[in-house]
Amino acid sequence: MHSPVNPKARQGWSLEDRDPGVISSLMPRMKWFYDHYFRVQTGGWHHVPSGKALFVGSHNGGLTAPDMHMFMYDWFCRFGPERPFYGLMHPGMWRFNPSIAELATQAGAIRAHPKMAIMALQQGASVAVFPGGAQDVFRPHHLRDRIHFCDRKGFIKLALRESVPIIPFISWGAHDTLVVLADVYEQVQKLHEMGMPWLFNSDPIVFPIYLGLPWGLCFGPLPNLPWPTQIHTQICSPIVFEHYGNKATKDKPYVQDCYDTVVTKMQMDLDQLIVKAQR
Repeated sequence: MHSPVNPKARQGWSLEDRDPGVISSLMPRMKWFYDHYFRVQTGGWHHVPSGKALFVGSHNGGLTAPDMHMFMYDWFCRFGPERPFYGLMHPGMWRFNPSIAELATQAGAIRAHPKMAIMALQQGASVAVFPGGAQDVFRPHHLRDRIHFCDRKGFIKLALRESVPIIPFISWGAHDTLVVLADVYEQVQKLHEMGMPWLFNSDPIVFPIYLGLPWGLCFGPLPNLPWPTQIHTQICSPIVFEHYGNKATKDKPYVQDCYDTVVTKMQMDLDQLIVKAQR
């Protein structure tokens, strides 16, 4: 007799789905992309603390987000697949591409929900978050050199609530693996309000027009095959705030100051990384 299937299994609602064996099996393929396809240059790994932290990153390169995968490869190479590390992933991935979402879950992806991030941190794991989300990963190409978090401050409140340092990580080059010409979401949203249904009956949040493989000219947030562009990544120095705790999370001016500190620091570091990469 088969035991009942947990409806939340492999849906990003459990920390137990992460499988170091699966991660180890993926490493040889990731190594080829790391060494030969994206020719990754990285630095700053001495900034990673021995304990838990909130890693805050900038997304690049469409749904493929190759810089994120290269960051994860670096992490596993340095600390092994056994060290607990989770990344917050948009819930739509489990709906749009269940097979890819399941594999990501086994590699450490959890649902982008505060309770999952809190649970992971409270169990001593580090967590990676990309505050800019879809708007960041599909930001127009002329914004490729900008930190683009869309004024989202949930990650600040998470760090303050759980009293963990923020470790920014940045990259440059991945946004050249496709060329986002524009985001026409507002125009498409008006068509939806006039009666046009959303594809898959779900609001896509963004609606980019981009040049990339395999489509050539693509309309909408479809996955792409990235161009073999060199990627540079950098782990930045930890950011520690003056005050932590629930009281700090409810202080809106203080949260804003913390947010501005992170974005300003990350932009300065990104500017320096670009100069270094172009030498």
